[in-house]
Amino acid sequence: MSSETITASASGSWKLGDLTVNRLGFGAMRLTQIGKAFSADSPSSDRGRSIAVLRRAIDLGVNHIDTAAFYFSPLRSANELINRALAPYPEDLVITTKVGPVRDASGAWRTPARPDELRGQVEENLRQLGRDHLDVVNLRVMGQESVSEHFGALAELREAGLVRHLGVSGVTPEHLAEARAIAPVVCVQNRYGMDARSTDDDDLLRVCGEMGVAFVPFFAIAGAGREQGASPGGDDELLAVARAHGATVAQVRLAWTLHQGAHVLAIPGTGDPDHLTANVAAGALQLSRDELAGLTRNR
Repeated sequence: MSSETITASASGSWKLGDLTVNRLGFGAMRLTQIGKAFSADSPSSDRGRSIAVLRRAIDLGVNHIDTAAFYFSPLRSANELINRALAPYPEDLVITTKVGPVRDASGAWRTPARPDELRGQVEENLRQLGRDHLDVVNLRVMGQESVSEHFGALAELREAGLVRHLGVSGVTPEHLAEARAIAPVVCVQNRYGMDARSTDDDDLLRVCGEMGVAFVPFFAIAGAGREQGASPGGDDELLAVARAHGATVAQVRLAWTLHQGAHVLAIPGTGDPDHLTANVAAGALQLSRDELAGLTRNR
């Protein structure tokens, strides 16, 4: 499919609280390294190339960027790349970040943040991004049965004006209900993809739609590849649909994701400007009912 003139507006829009975003956004996880994310063996990205990708995303109409302070390599920080590339920020740009996970200076994962440590994480995101408030902050659930203390701490920061809207990530329906009893939830960010989902995942996506809460899958392209990234191939059904539309497998995966509901947003990440253009163009790819059924069957 042609991608030269397609912008993110082709994907439609959704509201995160009072903030309108195009449904095809951008994830910053892959900006800082080449290869597997969070790996000590993956070299840091080229700074100029990463900055160019971010600026190109804005040129293509992307107005929703997902990031985190723990997205970094020895030489690069996703937040600081965003700050350098895009500040002063466009008025319609929504930056979503997340808190909870902890990496030390070497990049090693440590014990997740306690509720009383979340303010420090929020303030670090503010510092790196050069903002006086964060548009949306997701609480990434890291194995805890209850989210009440952690989400309650973020709700206090929302009341204090440091955070505009709240979301949750890596959650069950029970977590979502618990959070919504404390403060409004504008989005759920969970792992979800064509071949990386369960019946419970499908149920949560449906529940979000009924509540008017955005569902924001991560690894929508990578699927089971997770931090390693997606393999270029696919099964016969997927390859046939891609050929029929003159599209890539990644574009079909993104289009399938967006077809799961008007409340579903996509945040594919890349450090490659050509991949970025192709990902944004996927927002215009229309799949037929039969194609969707074939892609969804037995996965």
